[in-house]
Amino acid sequence: MSPYVFPVQTAFFIFVLIAMFLLVPWLIYGYRKDGFFSWSRFGVSFSFIFYLLAAYCLVILPFPTTRNTCAQQAADTVYYNLVPFTFVKDIMKETPVVWSQPASYMGMIQGRAFLQVLFNVLLLMPLGVYIRYFWQKRSYWKQALLSGFGLSLFFEITQITGFYGYYDCPYRLFDVDDLLLNTSGTVLGFFAAPIALALFPSRASIQAKSEQIIEQNKVYPVAQLLALIIDSVVVVFLSNLMSIFNLSHTNAMISMLNTMIAMLVVFFFIPSLREGKTPGSALMRFRYIDQRTGDPSSTSLFKRLLALYVPWLFVTIAQIINEYALLNKNAMLEPYKIWLSVGIVGLHVLILLVLFVHVMLVLFSRGKRAFYCDDVSKTRASRK
Repeated sequence: MSPYVFPVQTAFFIFVLIAMFLLVPWLIYGYRKDGFFSWSRFGVSFSFIFYLLAAYCLVILPFPTTRNTCAQQAADTVYYNLVPFTFVKDIMKETPVVWSQPASYMGMIQGRAFLQVLFNVLLLMPLGVYIRYFWQKRSYWKQALLSGFGLSLFFEITQITGFYGYYDCPYRLFDVDDLLLNTSGTVLGFFAAPIALALFPSRASIQAKSEQIIEQNKVYPVAQLLALIIDSVVVVFLSNLMSIFNLSHTNAMISMLNTMIAMLVVFFFIPSLREGKTPGSALMRFRYIDQRTGDPSSTSLFKRLLALYVPWLFVTIAQIINEYALLNKNAMLEPYKIWLSVGIVGLHVLILLVLFVHVMLVLFSRGKRAFYCDDVSKTRASRK
């Protein structure tokens, strides 16, 4: 296996874990900032995270098999090179070149020393491309130079300290040539970036589309779903907060009452006082208005609350009945307990399946369908 495959595989595994945690925050950020999901912005941003992980793993992996790396090295081992352009001598020493014979150039290019130089240049070249995308202007080349030098210095410090002191001795060389080559690669990538960035929509075009969406007063279903998820999290937080003050009396009925009050606050009182904005919709930069009047309406907001509250209440009561039946020692109920439990589980699965299908239909309808709570209450999302 190539020495580069394992570090990249490791970086990909870590990236998948990080992406799982960052996906929802990224969706919230994207819909809040642009009003729509930009695949290009998503691809560039998440690929940047993967690139940094891959570059870092290529520098530090594979790890030594023991922390006592000093025992594996000679006593006079030198852990640093502070003489610049030593790589030129290494290339000429490994593969002598006869300048009058072009055929000898191929041997030099295929040599280990030359490939190591090429690797160090290419390692941070993508960093220059990303910097050019994020800052756009050509005048930011100095920032690219400093960023490339800073990241390269971080890599070299990681190596000279033996992975921040974990290993007894450094297991890779601190090389000033790496600083020069990495930094040069960053600057080259910065100036070559327009060639690669021509394949992606510019940030200006994304901004123009965002302004068009605001002008057309569009709120995509994903943004509405994210707002509903945020509101649900706030409801759970408030419900748990209220339960702190009545720990000695906590039971199923008290918990149900706490959740009911939290839903009333989040889905009715707050939007009534804040021109139709729930905590989630405020974060996503839209509000709920009456479809007929175009203004927030207490009646429509209350209907929307009921549309969300009734299904939850139905499931909660079913759970309470099931728990009561399981705790009840009445012999007459024993034959029915298993069927009651199976029925409750089946009810949960059915409701979740219906909700899942409903959400999928709304998300893929491109705005032609509304969530049931908005449809029943005659509310709609508006950015104005």
